[in-house]
Amino acid sequence: MTSQTIDSTGPGDNAPAAPSDPSPAGGLRGHPWFTLITVAVGVMMVALDGTIVAIANPAIQKDLGATFAQVQWITNGYFLALAVSLITAGKLGDRFGHRQTFLVGVVGFAAASGAIGLSGSIAAVVTFRVFQGLFGALLMPAALGLLRATFPADKLNMAIGIWGMVIGASTAGGPILGGVLVEHVNWQSVFFINVPVGLIALTLGLLILLDHRAENAPRSFDVFGIALLSGAMFCLVWALIKAPAWGWGDGRTGAFIAGSVLLFAVFSFWETKVREPLIPLGLFRSVPLSAGVVLMVLMAIAFMGGLFFVTFYLQNVHGMSPIDAGLHLLPLTGMMIVGSPLAGAMITKLGPRVPLAGGMVATAIAMYGMSTLRTDTGSAVMSLWFALLGLGLAPVMVGATEVIVGNAPMELSGVAGGLQQAAMQIGGSLGTAVLGAVMASKVDSDLPGNWTGAGLPRLTPAQLDQASEAVQVGVAPVAEGTPQPLVEKITAVAHDTFISGMSLASLVAAGVAAAAVLVALLTKRGTNAEAGAGVGHI
Repeated sequence: MTSQTIDSTGPGDNAPAAPSDPSPAGGLRGHPWFTLITVAVGVMMVALDGTIVAIANPAIQKDLGATFAQVQWITNGYFLALAVSLITAGKLGDRFGHRQTFLVGVVGFAAASGAIGLSGSIAAVVTFRVFQGLFGALLMPAALGLLRATFPADKLNMAIGIWGMVIGASTAGGPILGGVLVEHVNWQSVFFINVPVGLIALTLGLLILLDHRAENAPRSFDVFGIALLSGAMFCLVWALIKAPAWGWGDGRTGAFIAGSVLLFAVFSFWETKVREPLIPLGLFRSVPLSAGVVLMVLMAIAFMGGLFFVTFYLQNVHGMSPIDAGLHLLPLTGMMIVGSPLAGAMITKLGPRVPLAGGMVATAIAMYGMSTLRTDTGSAVMSLWFALLGLGLAPVMVGATEVIVGNAPMELSGVAGGLQQAAMQIGGSLGTAVLGAVMASKVDSDLPGNWTGAGLPRLTPAQLDQASEAVQVGVAPVAEGTPQPLVEKITAVAHDTFISGMSLASLVAAGVAAAAVLVALLTKRGTNAEAGAGVGHI
């Protein structure tokens, strides 16, 4: 029989109220480790979908006759919906219970995935990808809220460590699984696979998850605040998505960024006036919590922005297949799988400050190492830097999450989970956009001189622009029918120029990671972690 104890020091101590569901005989309902398994299955779906679909995009484009811009929306629509909705979805969990929002998110995500597999047009695929993002936003903060409510403070870091391991492994393993499914089944299978996984998560959730709600959980909705925050997040993420195509100096990019700043300012003012704000700004009086959010953004800039070019490096410079490229990233995945639970144990013993700072130092060194990669770099050297990157990311993923969620009151655990995920999404978008701009600028600067220096035929300005776009992703701009000796020269110039751009982008990522070391020193153990449930049979 489950033994559940509730901290009853009074409503002012953020103690969770008695759960709405009784614990049945057999001890499954509310069991901490079974709860972790359940939320891990659901989170795995969302994390996997962030990268697995990239492998399927060329097949979708060919099968549905889509344009390149339309295919971009398969990814952009998903991440846009996810980033815009995360904090609001966390608030829904705080209001209605994280168990309910998690289950709705699982069902909706699996159903949207099945609908994509049955779609016969690119418009339908994009539409259901947006629904995937919305339901994924419900699921992710609810998972953290459930862990926070179920695990006592001395076990929470280990639980978050395993949770982070699942996200890291799923994100890095997406290209491998996607390559296998697209190559041996079809692109639809990339989405259909979520249906049985969703059914498993739903079944486990109905049997195991316990509904924990704080005594002073919100009772109303800040509708105007939701609209303002959603608009601000949309403008920001949209500007980051479109900046590589529009240019950072374009008026449209500036207008969306300015609109985002204005909406954030109005939102901040409004939150001081409303009785039950969407995000109580007092949350950010906690220096450790604010540092955790900033740290998550900086980590995602360095990791996602830097890794974006590595996939092009492996496939287009080294000529690997998607599956081979994914396999070469296994050292990164493996170190995250091994390192995340170990990081959780280390953070429990030492506190987050030293592991977080050490993790960002390792990340900075790994990104510097990746700036030294060349066209002829061997697999052993690549594996070394990838493994070090995974080792550095593991404590940051775990520790920053615990700092954010653990320093928030129990009744705001969903909002804190939404903040953590939103910070990661914004950081990833910012990293891809900013480092992409660094790459583009370096290629535009170096390509004309490298091209002329190799004795290649002069290009018109329009041809040079087209060549530059190809080189930015490691592709040699070779026209059909080009003689083989010329093909080899063009390929050498393209790859050398790409390498120079990737090296500079990696150095910038290393600088961001180094700056994050200072932010990590401002963190400390969550002061509200003890508000979680003290559950038996741990």
